[in-house]
Amino acid sequence: MIKKNLNSKHTLLKTSLYPSSYPELGGYKALLGIGGNMGDVLRRFNHLFCYFKRSNFIHIIETAPILKNPPFGYIEQDDFYNSLMLIETKMRPKELLNYLLRVEKIFRRKRLFKDGPRTLDIDIIFYEDVTMDSKSLTLPHHGWRERTSVLIPLSYMKRTI
Repeated sequence: MIKKNLNSKHTLLKTSLYPSSYPELGGYKALLGIGGNMGDVLRRFNHLFCYFKRSNFIHIIETAPILKNPPFGYIEQDDFYNSLMLIETKMRPKELLNYLLRVEKIFRRKRLFKDGPRTLDIDIIFYEDVTMDSKSLTLPHHGWRERTSVLIPLSYMKRTI
């Protein structure tokens, strides 16, 4: 693993899987944000990567480096690890959301309260050029422009939607 301190609050981590890049196969493109700060998050990210690589529903195109960064909202907690995955899928946005919620359950997601510590969080940041605001899903993900946990990893990606 390679660590690079970006400033006093942000550290960039490069591992064998983050960042990585793979050929496109076709399908709808979506940018997923992954994060967590409870337990062995880096190991969980690696397991998530392997789970998606075996999935019939998601094809990973690219991953970003992992960013270690301070929490926002509730700040009395450990730093978060965040990264991005550019994926292809045949699923439409709400189908993808339901799939990702099932994956979080498989990975025993724990979230104690809003903006609190969590084992794993998977968000859809973008899905193609779709804009929607429903009770269950907002695209693009709200607040992505203000979140260093999205902007810094995104700045290291070669491909985008």
